[in-house]
Amino acid sequence: MNSTGRETIYTAGWIFPICRPPINGGFLRVVDDRIVEIGALSDGDYRSQAVVDLGDVAVLPRMVNAHTHMEFSDCLTPIGRPGIGLADWIGSVIAARGVATTDQRQDCIRAGIAESVAAGVGLIGDIATTPSAYPADADARIVSFAEVLGLSDDRADERFRSAQTHADTLSANPSIDFGVSPHAPYSTPPDLIRRCVDLAKQHGAALAMHVAESPDERTLLRQGSGPFADTLRAAGLWPEGLFPWAGSEPLIELIGWLAEAPRALLIHGNDFQNDEIEQLSRHRHLSVVYCPRTHHFFGHPRHGVQKLLDAGIRVAIGTDSRASNPDLSVWKEVQFLLHHRPDLDPHAVLEMATLAGSDALLGAGSQFGRIQPGRIRHQPPVMLPTTAKRLNQVWRDFAAGELSCTGLPGRA
Repeated sequence: MNSTGRETIYTAGWIFPICRPPINGGFLRVVDDRIVEIGALSDGDYRSQAVVDLGDVAVLPRMVNAHTHMEFSDCLTPIGRPGIGLADWIGSVIAARGVATTDQRQDCIRAGIAESVAAGVGLIGDIATTPSAYPADADARIVSFAEVLGLSDDRADERFRSAQTHADTLSANPSIDFGVSPHAPYSTPPDLIRRCVDLAKQHGAALAMHVAESPDERTLLRQGSGPFADTLRAAGLWPEGLFPWAGSEPLIELIGWLAEAPRALLIHGNDFQNDEIEQLSRHRHLSVVYCPRTHHFFGHPRHGVQKLLDAGIRVAIGTDSRASNPDLSVWKEVQFLLHHRPDLDPHAVLEMATLAGSDALLGAGSQFGRIQPGRIRHQPPVMLPTTAKRLNQVWRDFAAGELSCTGLPGRA
């Protein structure tokens, strides 16, 4: 090794690089703050090196939360009752929250970052009501999606201008990336969605949008009726002439618009139909973000995540917010799926919680969500105890175990 830096070999019972198959009995060679080599113990020769045996643990990359709303991090319990209809829940959220100040949102964001980091998350896709600020020394990389919505021209223009300002403000913070989020088809008219796509293109940024959350959304877009229409009318927000959307297949058209962005995350995707899945599969830079425990909270029918994966669509995991989830732990989302979705390959579940989210948020080639040669500062691996000798036993331990997020011994 031609290096004058501090070198340490870490050995462990299992290493899960995610970007390659799990290694039973593996090592990491670390020089200063960089992983320079990963391999199996049987292939290594480090008789003259300093070796730290991590013991009976599995080493994994930090988790990636591809979708959350950290401004709700002060919710002690989800808002509403389990099984509540989405349109009713949105009304309950508005009633419960009122209008938060910028300082209140900033406090919630700080709390959300701290909770996420403590749960082993290293990269966060956050939907932000602008103006929102982030700490300069956040211990996680963040993609901050400026939320844009408005069924009136004045509201739409105001939210879009605020998103533009958000992009300029974030340019001074290297740990925060700008993104834009046209909120949802029921709150964001087609012209405003296309303006958001153009803004994402202008900044080379990711775009995130809540899409296909429930059959009620489809009813609104196709027929201009149903629970969403009732909620909008009751709130005095009904936009004459907007719903139903023009065309017989509004979500097919919407996918086409979003595909013009550099990369786009379609959030929830609980109600995608076969033709829409086929359309999504044509665009490799589009991803779907599945929020398992939020999906369960609303009592939606079984999510079509396996159908999406079979079609070659990238699926990432998100927690949504504490308004629909008891916490911001991506690892608990993984454990929920290991317990409740035995049809899913466990390694695919890990990939959804790590590498897939990283590539969805930052593009292919990001250092997040995988263990590979590169810097480990701000993304130290996490560990979980396991004495398993076979992979199927590891999944058993993963379903029950707690992550240790303290990083590699002897390193900050």
